[in-house]
Amino acid sequence: MNYYSYKIEHDFGLAPNPFGGYCTLAVCKGDIRKSSRLAIGDWVFGTGSVKLKNLHYLIYAMQVNEVITFDQYWDDPRFQYKKPVLNGSLVQLYGDNIYHKNQKTGDWIQEDSAHSSAHDVTNDAHLQADTSGERVLISQNFYYFGEHAINIPEEFLSVCSEGRNVKSVSIPKKDADAFVIWLAKNHDMGIHGDPIDWKNHK
Repeated sequence: MNYYSYKIEHDFGLAPNPFGGYCTLAVCKGDIRKSSRLAIGDWVFGTGSVKLKNLHYLIYAMQVNEVITFDQYWDDPRFQYKKPVLNGSLVQLYGDNIYHKNQKTGDWIQEDSAHSSAHDVTNDAHLQADTSGERVLISQNFYYFGEHAINIPEEFLSVCSEGRNVKSVSIPKKDADAFVIWLAKNHDMGIHGDPIDWKNHK
């Protein structure tokens, strides 16, 4: 089992998207999504940052249960509700089912979304960064705390990335294994709060 950890500086319910019974990572963090080490059963930890004023807090943890392509994600009946609706609710606005390929040309299509530019104009920087990740991560075994992020106990701080990059191979497996056990013992799986940055919409 592998572990991946990174600091979150924006939490809008887009990356990750925890809604509808599935926590998905379909945009951002391409270095995790395309990792050659990534396997079913691995865990991804998203922790707080100075920018969000919650350094060393856990915003979410997801165990990877499925890994699928963007086109599979786009077509899957389970994830149609994750297609963005910009004049809908906040859950719909930040839908992450954004990318699929033109069947005739093979070119990427970026749907009108939180990662596109105004008036349905493709944002090339987001498109290149997001699709470079190659795959979408799906989880039904997840904890999403959002605005109610929990303080990570001192004995587990080694799972946190202290820099800007993803931490993985340097995470002590013994500590990460114990952290997952601690999470299961002390918290129920599922959603425990709204995304942190939704306060800007209230």
